[in-house]
Amino acid sequence: MRFILNVLWLVFGGFFIALGYAVAGLICYLLVVTIPFGIASFRMANYALWPFGRTLVRDPGHGAMSSLGNILWFVVAGWWLALGHLVTAVGLCVTIIGIPFGIAHLKLIPVSLTPLGRQIVDIP
Repeated sequence: MRFILNVLWLVFGGFFIALGYAVAGLICYLLVVTIPFGIASFRMANYALWPFGRTLVRDPGHGAMSSLGNILWFVVAGWWLALGHLVTAVGLCVTIIGIPFGIAHLKLIPVSLTPLGRQIVDIP
């Protein structure tokens, strides 16, 4: 079932979300200072490409710098991304078929708010 949901997610918008995060990652790589945000953007693109069957957990080894980076990310881009995912999730949850995709957008909100210091793990 996860495979079918991931394929449908990919076809009906997941590819474009992942592409957007990947483009943001490339832009972050152009400036040396924002390379950690580029790494986080590529992590978000990876998760947005195939969200069903995986979850995000906090990395226990992240330090104060990633917390400061998350604050900066939240102010600059995080809340815009989270708002976009929230609006899309509400729109998708109106239909019965769109509910799993709305839930996937809701799963993307925490990583869009604070991308640094997170890991993607498979759900058994």
